[in-house]
Amino acid sequence: MVTPDDKRKAVVHLMAIHQVSQRRARSALNVDRSTVRYQSRRDDDTDLRDAIKAVAKERRRFGYRRLHVMVERRGWQGNHKKFRRIYREEKLQVRRRGGRKRAQGTRRPMVVPDGPNQRWSLDFVSDALTDGRRFRTLAVVDEHARENLALIADTSLSGLRVSRELDRVISERGIPGTIVSDNGTEFTSMAILRWVQDNEIDWHDIAPGKPQQNAFVESFNGKLRDECQNETLFGSLAKVRSTLEAWQEDYNTHRPHSALGNLMPREFAEKRTMDKLAA
Repeated sequence: MVTPDDKRKAVVHLMAIHQVSQRRARSALNVDRSTVRYQSRRDDDTDLRDAIKAVAKERRRFGYRRLHVMVERRGWQGNHKKFRRIYREEKLQVRRRGGRKRAQGTRRPMVVPDGPNQRWSLDFVSDALTDGRRFRTLAVVDEHARENLALIADTSLSGLRVSRELDRVISERGIPGTIVSDNGTEFTSMAILRWVQDNEIDWHDIAPGKPQQNAFVESFNGKLRDECQNETLFGSLAKVRSTLEAWQEDYNTHRPHSALGNLMPREFAEKRTMDKLAA
């Protein structure tokens, strides 16, 4: 017996089983009278509890802090401690998938760009259809606002295809100052080298075996896999593309990002633009 509620239940159980008075049951269990006779004065939180469960059902991989932000955006106000209590009582805790690698030695923090299009990050995420066919997804992230600029899925993504997709993003967003990627064959192909030279873009390759040097897109990949790919069975590439398109829109415009002060990526980018204009 640890909590007062457990102690009250134990006293009631002892009284019912052995037909003894409350006083004798308390004495046997060494429980104070004030603990047994305490009456809760909490307000009825049924509506808030239902709201939390509704959001948690939609966002099954969100922890209590991000759920708290989402519930507040729907008009509910509640102390974070009360929110966490309800979260735990409803057993909404998110189970971690697998273990995680722990860094050894010292690490230098990455410098966050202070404006859009200063640095983009690129990486691939692998997955499989229900029939066993493998496909890959190219993710492009603007590190300033953590905004996802592109999610391209296909069974094959060559260097030439990557350059075409980057041209499409550039036509909408403008030319980035720097692009960061790993040393995958698609990013070191002749098509990409020629594209970089033609567009005069600074392309930075991270050190082999050092994904932490591309931490922004690696963090994004983890969210993509955890909240989208691991939650969905894909029967076809058409299903993959439609799901990724919907998730990308949700990620950029509805999902709060803790590193951005719980703002959404596009909301953060718009706010920074307005602040610079006001200054």
